[in-house]
Amino acid sequence: MGSGAAIPQWTSEPCIMGIDEAGRGPVLGPMVYGCLYCARSYEKTLSSLNFADSKTLKEEKREELFENLKADESIGWAVDIIDPRELSAKMLKKNKINLNEISHDSAIGLITKVLNMGVLLTEVYVDTVGDAEKYRTKLSERFPAVKFVVAKKADSLYPVVSGASIVAKVTRDRALRDWVLEETAEDLHKDFGSGYPGDPNTKAWLQHHKHLVFGFPTLVRFSWGTCTPYFKDIVEVSWESNETDGDGSSSANGKRQLKLSNFGVTKSKRKIEEIESSGKGRCKFFMARKLEQVTQF
Repeated sequence: MGSGAAIPQWTSEPCIMGIDEAGRGPVLGPMVYGCLYCARSYEKTLSSLNFADSKTLKEEKREELFENLKADESIGWAVDIIDPRELSAKMLKKNKINLNEISHDSAIGLITKVLNMGVLLTEVYVDTVGDAEKYRTKLSERFPAVKFVVAKKADSLYPVVSGASIVAKVTRDRALRDWVLEETAEDLHKDFGSGYPGDPNTKAWLQHHKHLVFGFPTLVRFSWGTCTPYFKDIVEVSWESNETDGDGSSSANGKRQLKLSNFGVTKSKRKIEEIESSGKGRCKFFMARKLEQVTQF
């Protein structure tokens, strides 16, 4: 039973859920959170379906198990696909959101979604991100009627999490396989290997697809530190600010120079939020029209 299917009668019984992710570490592609849920009375049968940590299974076996669980009317599942652009934007925005927070929010979103469908969730098993006890407390405070078990390697301990691991991994694999590169350069290709930073094919792909002005294709999580070494020869883009900085860094005409390398894949000594809050980095266009960023409506 997929996330868009009609809700079956067994969901009114006490149900269990497992949650796991795929693609947390790669520099390429989306991160996917998946959940699998069923009636607690079906738990014994679930244990006999040969689900296992997706990382221990070959691709063909994962695909087979995924198709089996999709066809099983006693199982429900859902996914949250987090685009690489969203990951980078959240991790580089003014009020930064780290990967653990993004992961927690995704898991909370899946639980909320299933509860809102009318499923009687009573127990949820989660593969931990960060400190397991703090994560469990966070979830319990958010959903006090649900019992949470948060553990390391939960995908190897609990079949319901193993099933969620397969849902997440197969969904991510298919997303990468079907990914359409939006960029239009003639020499783009998709032979990028596993997407993990240590993969030689991934390294070669990043080297081949870097652009010294525009960076990487949108498949790449440009907030990853993995990207930084590829921009040693990046073209420096700079523009004038209307006010000098407090540290005296200004050009000959008294206007401070801002650089594109202060933002994005390389780290800056000067935090972007300090620049924005002081108004020192604002463009003439906005200042002349007295336009300011609005945070409350």
